[in-house]
Amino acid sequence: MIILGIETSCDETSAAIIEALGNNSKVNLLSNIIATSLSFHTKTGGIIPEVAAREQIKYIIPVINESLTKANLKLSNIDAIAVTIGPGLIGSLLVGVETAKTFSYILQKPIISVNHLFGHMYANFIKDENLENKEIQFPALSLIVSGGHTDLVLIKEHGKIEWLGGTRDDAAGEALDKIGRLLGLTYPAGPLIESLAKKGDSKKYNFPRPLITSNDFDFSFSGLKTAVLRQVNSLPSLTNIDMENICASTQKAIIDILIAKTIKAAKKYSVKSILLGGGVAANQTLKDELKQKINIDLPSVDLFVPNKKFCTDNAAMIATAGFFNQQILPWKKTEANPQLYFD
Repeated sequence: MIILGIETSCDETSAAIIEALGNNSKVNLLSNIIATSLSFHTKTGGIIPEVAAREQIKYIIPVINESLTKANLKLSNIDAIAVTIGPGLIGSLLVGVETAKTFSYILQKPIISVNHLFGHMYANFIKDENLENKEIQFPALSLIVSGGHTDLVLIKEHGKIEWLGGTRDDAAGEALDKIGRLLGLTYPAGPLIESLAKKGDSKKYNFPRPLITSNDFDFSFSGLKTAVLRQVNSLPSLTNIDMENICASTQKAIIDILIAKTIKAAKKYSVKSILLGGGVAANQTLKDELKQKINIDLPSVDLFVPNKKFCTDNAAMIATAGFFNQQILPWKKTEANPQLYFD
């Protein structure tokens, strides 16, 4: 089965083609093309929805054409079109959804509606020769950590998932961006904070770790953001050393919360695999510390983390999620849903 994936939920415009044979545990990636309008949003310190959507209108057809060329295929070779229907920015989502509907109508190919959050989970099911391609065993626990979402999801098997908990306010990536802004860092701040944290003392400031011992699997990072603001305001001036220590202490607090909740859920549900996904999954410190904790507390559990290029938004993960969770709808009934979640 050959699937064209389309992803336009935020500021990226991406098209990818995957090949899946039978019930293979992972899919083959034939192409994955991404165009971004990040340079516009860096100037404004965040994403301007109208700007993102206008750029996606320009990018969408060239990106799809390039993905077909790289895969050495034509549109007629495609068996299905997987497209992100939500969550995301409504203007951006409409660019992808309406394009997919048009192709579906003209080519008489089915549309597979994909939840963007499923995409981050299923980035781990893309075959990658640079990674150890172990088979993911179920039940599996997925930690999704991105700019807009922080969620723990139990995957019992393909098509059967249970949402365990999520953020009550700011997502982890959102908190990093907001903290970066008050430190004067450019958007997106996550990679910059990670870089500065390597030079800092993570024990310098004992920032709060909200809900780390709560009986649920929810997250909260708003209080951490406020604590960092207070610390910055208490300093006579913000030196480079101060910046490095604040970044290290902030990153440590966030990672401690993420790992504690993940290990707790993994033990409760006796999972065989833990999957990491989302933009923050590219953070090497998070990956290393989570791996270390799993080795100590859950030595029989395997950790899966996508290649860094599949952590941020991309169509390869959407096509893959579409293959393993085939929610096929007629093109007339396919609609963008910016508020889509796990229910």
